[in-house]
Amino acid sequence: MSRRLLLLCALQSASAWVSPMRRPTQRVHHAVAEHPLHIQSPQSEASARRVATNRIVRTSTVLLVPAIAAGIFSYLSFGPLARGLRSIFGLEALYILSNDQGQFLQNFLGVIGILFSLLIGNTYSFCYQQQVMIYMAFFEEISVAKALLEQISLVCRGRPYYDAVLDNIERYVERDLRRVDLPPAVVLSSKPKDDPLEQIMWMTSVGTPSVVYDTVKWLRQARGQRLGAVQRKLPPLHFALLFVLAAFELSAFPLLSAGAAQTDGNGVLVVEAGIFALMAAAVVLTLGVVLQLWRPSGSAYSVDDALSVMLAGLADELADRRAGLAPRAATNLPAPPAFPY
Repeated sequence: MSRRLLLLCALQSASAWVSPMRRPTQRVHHAVAEHPLHIQSPQSEASARRVATNRIVRTSTVLLVPAIAAGIFSYLSFGPLARGLRSIFGLEALYILSNDQGQFLQNFLGVIGILFSLLIGNTYSFCYQQQVMIYMAFFEEISVAKALLEQISLVCRGRPYYDAVLDNIERYVERDLRRVDLPPAVVLSSKPKDDPLEQIMWMTSVGTPSVVYDTVKWLRQARGQRLGAVQRKLPPLHFALLFVLAAFELSAFPLLSAGAAQTDGNGVLVVEAGIFALMAAAVVLTLGVVLQLWRPSGSAYSVDDALSVMLAGLADELADRRAGLAPRAATNLPAPPAFPY
């Protein structure tokens, strides 16, 4: 009886067992071979090299050229300026100033130097933090926009208003994200006649707000943070004060050199002119760096290059969604770090 039962179980197991199917696997391999997956990066290596080169050229143009020009001008004008001050104030007054027995010029340079250092140091720190906020705000807003695009594709695909919703996302990118040249306060206070985000909520909501409402709300919050980060906090008068303090600090050196040339000879003016030129170039370079950090767009430190890359990737994904294709991903990303266990 037990033998018959074992034989019956063996027959049922043999009938239930199915050999692995190889033909579908071969078809999948053929399909992959016929249609290889070309995954491209939104920014190729040549484009990245071009962006880096443009950034270097822009930085050299807006920073090094004014500094070099200021150094050359200071070197050429230092000698005539010292001799002109000698003829204006007289030798006795300049001799007293050069000896500086009352330490008047030393105290003057110390006070002006401390004021200039404190003001330009705090300005640099503030402008640098603002640039960091701008980068973070743009990255967050574009990430939320991509999340909204993915959610719209899942919720509205196959519906008659799907293309209209994608058009509204495209209008939001073109009219809002790309317009970094407009004043942020004006952009936030003025509402367009056909708000693309409001149109998206109206199209996707029937009676009650849809699931897209939370994403649109999140996108509006990210937009407000981005506009607040881009808004200039320091007035132009602040930088005018920096230039005035820099001019005060540099103005004392020709006065001292005019008195020193009376005792040491005119040959010392050549050496002092070179040192004065280096100092003037360094001051102009420092002021140029702070000015470039102050500008939210169009500068060597702005988010323009990174923003163009992110918006290009978002536009490509939007075109793929509109065409009904799977969004492209990047394969040239760095490999994840390997941690020893």
